[in-house]
Amino acid sequence: MDALEKFKYWESKAIYDLETARAMQQTGRYTYVAFMSQQAVEKIVKGLYVLYLEREPARTHNIWLIFKDLIEIEQIKSKAEGLYIKVDSYKSFFSDLLFYYIAERYPDYKQQISSTVTEIKAREVLTKAEEVFLWLQSLSQYKK
Repeated sequence: MDALEKFKYWESKAIYDLETARAMQQTGRYTYVAFMSQQAVEKIVKGLYVLYLEREPARTHNIWLIFKDLIEIEQIKSKAEGLYIKVDSYKSFFSDLLFYYIAERYPDYKQQISSTVTEIKAREVLTKAEEVFLWLQSLSQYKK
């Protein structure tokens, strides 16, 4: 597979996860809304990483650790309008998403977070994830 094919693979998995987050919202499984939102954003970032750097990203779920390499790529820096403004506004969201990943994977955390991810919080996370996802997905257009 070339870099574009790998990106398309990651993108399709990310879209599926975002759709799953939406389905979980409708069924009232709010912890899973947050978790699947994290997965969707992580996968689109990994897809962009492969597309632009033509190598696999580090095996981490920390979205910022993967994404920070992308914002230094000249094709993105020179063409993505307001890149650093968007990055500044989304960086803390990447951190929030990491918490939802960890909480889902470790039972003690899962129990603790289950009580904090209400219907309203899940909707907020999903809405923000959809916004971030669309922006990240748009960054693929700058690859020559």
